Amino acid sequence: MKELPIGFIDSGFGGLTVVKQSLKQLPNESIIYLGDSARAPYGPRSLQEVKRYIWQMTNFLREKGIKMLVIACNTGTAAALEEIRATLAIPVVGVIHSGCRTAIKNTTGGHVGVIGTQGTINSNMYKEVMLEKADTLDITSIACPEFVELVESQNIETDEAFDIINHRLEPLKEAKVDSLVLGCTHYPLLIDKIQQVMGPEVTLIDSGVETINEVSTLLDYFSLSRTAEEAALTPATQAIYTTGNASEFEIFAREWLKQPELKVQECDIKGEIIVDRHDS
Repeated sequence: MKELPIGFIDSGFGGLTVVKQSLKQLPNESIIYLGDSARAPYGPRSLQEVKRYIWQMTNFLREKGIKMLVIACNTGTAAALEEIRATLAIPVVGVIHSGCRTAIKNTTGGHVGVIGTQGTINSNMYKEVMLEKADTLDITSIACPEFVELVESQNIETDEAFDIINHRLEPLKEAKVDSLVLGCTHYPLLIDKIQQVMGPEVTLIDSGVETINEVSTLLDYFSLSRTAEEAALTPATQAIYTTGNASEFEIFAREWLKQPELKVQECDIKGEIIVDRHDS
């Protein structure tokens, strides 16, 4: 069981920000990742539809064999975390609760902002989780649907991107938030511009970083961690899949993960049955 990889699923590129943290913090662990780029973005979809997609990807990784599942997608976490966690025998981690805990810990004046996809914001999960733990917080949540499109289209380093970010975050500046949760795993790819817009006095919280802290704790708790000695005998591996175009995904993944030889494979998801194109 310890030799199995940790599974990561996301609507597209964004979950690679969580994988990057895993490679940094947990170098002895193998990973397998599936990004559903063919059906991205998830934000405008209903939570019921997203839940079905998350289950399809989960089943794909279960067939491959995993020891832990990370739903590296905020909309997916809101839609399916509780149901999948209650169903699977392996640990299941989402990206919302860890971000909430860090926001509560880091706020200096109790004014917290949350940005996410339309689906994540509509679910109200960030606000509910934070207020359950600290009901005196003043929370301002806004949807930023264009941000995912900027990342998926790889249109980040443009004046247009900055203008979009600046316009969308205006309500948070007016609310004078002191901490801002990046409630979508795509958003850390825009973190420099978001920080520039919000100013240095606002603490940005990357849910992906905090999620891997939780993953590390759970690996130890369930005695699933691999030691450096075990990794020396059986080196850690990385397998990346996408439902979209593998060549495009590969360019992005290689650059972001700093692995120039990384290979990305395409897979089809049809109904509840997933077929690996390279195995058929």
